[in-house]
Amino acid sequence: MPIHYRRPLTPGQRGLSVNRQALTKKRPEKSLTVPLKKHAGRDRFGKISIRHRGGGNKRKFRIISSLERGPSLTATVTALEYDPNRSANIALITYEDGSKAYILASHQMQPGQTLTHGQGAAPEPGNRLPLGKIPRGFTIYDIALDPNRTGQIVRSAGGSATVVAHEDDGRFAQVKLPSGEVRRILTTAYASIGIVSNPEHSSVTLGKAGRVRHMGRRPQVLGKSMNPNDHPHGGGEGHSPIGLKHPKTPWGKPALGKKTRRNRRSTVFIVRSRHEGRR
Repeated sequence: MPIHYRRPLTPGQRGLSVNRQALTKKRPEKSLTVPLKKHAGRDRFGKISIRHRGGGNKRKFRIISSLERGPSLTATVTALEYDPNRSANIALITYEDGSKAYILASHQMQPGQTLTHGQGAAPEPGNRLPLGKIPRGFTIYDIALDPNRTGQIVRSAGGSATVVAHEDDGRFAQVKLPSGEVRRILTTAYASIGIVSNPEHSSVTLGKAGRVRHMGRRPQVLGKSMNPNDHPHGGGEGHSPIGLKHPKTPWGKPALGKKTRRNRRSTVFIVRSRHEGRR
């Protein structure tokens, strides 16, 4: 198991764990990286759009593509690499003409493995097929919602979805997503077979605040610890209750329970909501 717990030689190492992965390449492919400028959670006007961001180690962005966008039908896995911009690992692949690309790595993908894509590809881990060619019950990841786009959903570490049905007209496949939602997706859209790499990501214990700061996250403070002009929960003597009927965001909006989804074009494809069966 790649999760390793450190001996607590210092207070910061007590409970700390690291993910020892069998990665085969440490430095990224230079031609597939671009500089990544930091914005510390600010938008283009300099206003904070995401709180508690700033600092952290320097990163380079790895250009991730999909297998079916390559110049040939087959590719060979050259190396498995760490990507600081996502929870999953990535794979460096080489096509038949010698060109290289990065793709999301599947669980247990190995260097030297041959990957294929297209209508005639076998439904084996790492291969990429249209949803119409993937049998029911198979686990998939990196799913495209549009045939003309690359993968959009089920891309985080350890994630997978399941093909549960093919509709009679052949236009849509029904896919069960990690949230429990069952969604209709065009059968001409592509998906990869298997589950996303690095499923142990959620088992890592950071152990100390310094590791969080290296990720570019700054400390957070409870609203009721603030002043009244900083947060609706603020004020009072010490750590007092929020004094409101319902919790609120820093901007006075309802913080819990209020439905905010407005994308009606997306909801028409939902067969079963992720909330069904919950109480």
